[in-house]
Amino acid sequence: MVSIVGLHFTYRRKPVFSGLTLELKPGNIYGLLGSNGTGKSTLLRNIAGFLFPQKGSIDVLGFTPGKRQPAFLAKTFLVPEEFYLPPVRIDEWIKYSAPFYPQFSREQFDRMLAEFEIPQDNSLHEMSYGQRKKALIAFSLATNTSLLLMDEPTNGLDIRSKSQFRKIIAGSLDENKCILISTHQVKDLENLIDRVTIIDNGKILFDQTMESISRKLSFRLSFDPEEATHALYKETSLKGDALILVNDDGEDSRPDLEMLYKAVTMEGERINAVFQD
Repeated sequence: MVSIVGLHFTYRRKPVFSGLTLELKPGNIYGLLGSNGTGKSTLLRNIAGFLFPQKGSIDVLGFTPGKRQPAFLAKTFLVPEEFYLPPVRIDEWIKYSAPFYPQFSREQFDRMLAEFEIPQDNSLHEMSYGQRKKALIAFSLATNTSLLLMDEPTNGLDIRSKSQFRKIIAGSLDENKCILISTHQVKDLENLIDRVTIIDNGKILFDQTMESISRKLSFRLSFDPEEATHALYKETSLKGDALILVNDDGEDSRPDLEMLYKAVTMEGERINAVFQD
C-alpha cells in the first residue's frame, strides 16, 4: 500500500527526515503519534504528494505521489489539520467535489452526517469549526479511497464528537483500505488503531502492533515498591505506581498509549529492547 524507503526531507534548511523508512499495509488503522513539530504533518504531506522528498522514495499504490497523477489522486485523501471549505451549501459542495472520487457514496456521506448530527441543509460557512471538520471527515470516508490520511482529526471536536469519530472510523475499515491518523492527543486513538508508530525529531522511535504491545508489555497500577524496581517505566501518584513491565506471565492488560508514548520518548532503548527477541 505505502512503502517509504530512505526518506530525506528538509524544510527551510532544517532537516526533518534523514533516511526514514516505513511501510503501511491495507486492512489496518495506523496511529502516528508525536508532539507538535515532530514531523507528523510533513510525513503525511509527503505521502499525499503535497511535499517532495529530496532523497529516498515513496510508493503509494504503485504511484509516485509527487507526480500527482489523476489515478493516484482518486485513490488518496488527506484530511489536513488546517482546512478550507467553500461558503456554499452541503449539496453544492458535494456536487462539485464528489466527481473527483469515483467510489464516492452519497448514501454513506448522508449516513455519517446523521451520525455526526449535522443537518443536510446547512451552509458550510454558517457552521462552527467542529461541524465543518465533521463534514470534511464524513466526506473523506465517503470517498472510499484506498488510502486515507488524517492529520489531527480530533482537534476541535468535543467529547461526544470524538466518540462519534471513533465509532465511524472503526466501521469504515475493510481489507483493501489503509487509514493513517496522526495525533498528539494519544487518548483519542485508544481502542481504535492496529499499529502504533511514534516519531520524534523526524525519527521513528517505536513501531509495533497493538497485539504485540499487549503480548510483550504489562500495564498496571501497583503499591509494591519491589515490583516498581523492575519496571521499564513508572509514574508515581496517590493511586499508586503506574508501571510498564515486561509481560513475563502472559497476562492480558490494556495498553495505555499515553503512558507508552511518554515511556518511549524517555526510555526508548529499554522499551524497544523488549521487542528484539
